[in-house]
Amino acid sequence: MKTDNSFCIRGGSIMIYPKFLQAGGTIGVFAPSCGITDEEKIKRFKNGKKNLEKRGVNTVFTDHVFTSDDRGASSNGKIRADEFMKLLKDDKVSVIVSAAGGDYLIEMLEYVDFEEVKKNPKWFKGYSDNTFLTYILPTLCDVASMYGANYSDYGMSGWGKSVNNDFDILKGNIKEQKSYDYFESKVHDKPNFEGYFNDEKVCWKNATGEDEIKISGRLIGGCMDVLNFIIGMPYDNTLNFLEKYKKDGNIWYLETFSLTAEDLYINLLRYKQMGLFKYTNGFVFGRPCFFESFTGLDFKRAILDALGDLGKPIIYDADIGHKGPQFTIINGAIGEFSSKNGKGSLKLKLEP
Repeated sequence: MKTDNSFCIRGGSIMIYPKFLQAGGTIGVFAPSCGITDEEKIKRFKNGKKNLEKRGVNTVFTDHVFTSDDRGASSNGKIRADEFMKLLKDDKVSVIVSAAGGDYLIEMLEYVDFEEVKKNPKWFKGYSDNTFLTYILPTLCDVASMYGANYSDYGMSGWGKSVNNDFDILKGNIKEQKSYDYFESKVHDKPNFEGYFNDEKVCWKNATGEDEIKISGRLIGGCMDVLNFIIGMPYDNTLNFLEKYKKDGNIWYLETFSLTAEDLYINLLRYKQMGLFKYTNGFVFGRPCFFESFTGLDFKRAILDALGDLGKPIIYDADIGHKGPQFTIINGAIGEFSSKNGKGSLKLKLEP
């Protein structure tokens, strides 16, 4: 489905889909959390800029993409928020892509003018710590966002299917995404412009043994390590969001960076008891990154013990999150996940 690049829905109670990237357009990159100071990573960013220029797209980096304090943060919270707002207001910038994840995006939230975000809606894309923005923008502002790879993926010498899919979605060419054949199961050094290492075969799983699962609903989610902080913050508008779009039902897609099995289980219980799953049609979990248990609890049991009584379909080990390649998911859009025989897919519909 090729969308109209001028498409932008506005309103207080409908989802806003910002304008997509056009030929000759510009991607604005800022570092909402970690800065990029490693020489190998800087080279990858420069190669990403070249790769995009070959495809007719420009890149602008804000002043603190390539800086870092002693904690790894690119700058203080106010500076990061200012750079974000500057990109939002810059008419030359079409979409905003995060430089990286990290630990400190939370520091910039108090300086973000979310009313201005509604007035100047632009796509923001990132994952991991970027969940602070990719989740809050649609749930608080009704501005759709993209949960997907950070800018460094554009620096790969060979993009592969996942990066090409991602770039197509940035341009508004919303296609069905199908599960990949292999994924990168371990951390690898990438001194040049390597793509993903194909360590392990992709195998989507249906948690209660169904032959096939199909789930449709409005997409909401991200990295649970971050969502655990968001839920209960002043920016948390989840319950109102769910109520507003209840006619669609929702799909919670979730992935973890370093949560233990016990953390996963307890926080899913917490979400459930808070009413966050009241209108859910099902769950899709990405592959956990660093995962361990102190009580012998495995991933499947953790999610089933927490969610099994809801009677909703659950897919896990999907192509979402830290163990790439990953899908690009539009938060706030209608999604349809399918899972059968270890393979899966996602269709996206931009409905208000």
